[in-house]
Amino acid sequence: MDKRRPGAVEALQGLLAEDMVIAVGGFGLSGNPTDLIEAVRDSGVTGLTIVSNNMGVDGKGLGILLENKQVRKVLASYVGENRLFASQYLDGTLDVEFVPQGTLAERMRAGGAGIPAFYTATGVGTPVAEGKPLAEFDGRTYVQERGIVADLALVHAAVADTEGNLAYRRTSRNFNPLVATCGRVTVAEAEHVITDGYFDPDEVMTPGVFVQHLVTARPRVKDIEQRTVRPRVA
Repeated sequence: MDKRRPGAVEALQGLLAEDMVIAVGGFGLSGNPTDLIEAVRDSGVTGLTIVSNNMGVDGKGLGILLENKQVRKVLASYVGENRLFASQYLDGTLDVEFVPQGTLAERMRAGGAGIPAFYTATGVGTPVAEGKPLAEFDGRTYVQERGIVADLALVHAAVADTEGNLAYRRTSRNFNPLVATCGRVTVAEAEHVITDGYFDPDEVMTPGVFVQHLVTARPRVKDIEQRTVRPRVA
């Protein structure tokens, strides 16, 4: 089945709704599905709950949805690079659920695997565990965390085939594979789409069964949050 769509707007047509939960791949600005994020912004849909490691930076990545006042709640593990994110949280206009990074990854993996909940020791005795069930296993206390199943998942891949099989390049293989599995509907953008065959099965990182719609990402400069360099050794 050819899952390609003409562009990000067309791929998201009929999928976006007010107050929906959207899981988004990326880590900082690495591996962000930028075309798809921009299409969400341009749709004007509001009241969104965003599940992502972080919200990009001011004016880039998921930060553009904050600027457009489309986000009601965020589940994330890091906010340090986005001043608008921090200010909206502190002034009470944005609801933020802080989730330890490993727990966030496992919550998405569990949701994608059909596991409704699991127990972890991470967060026990901190505000992370407040209001959640606790249980003791082998003399140690654990907190119950719920799996995440999003209404829509958006991911960025380096390479795809027309069936939606995906492979990621280097750091973009961060939350993207987990996000791809936890959406009821998953839309992927890929920098290159193979049209004359299929992946070697050993190279597939996300099987196409998880992906319903696919677009070719527009060429663009890849942003870096903090460029750090050192003198080149002669």
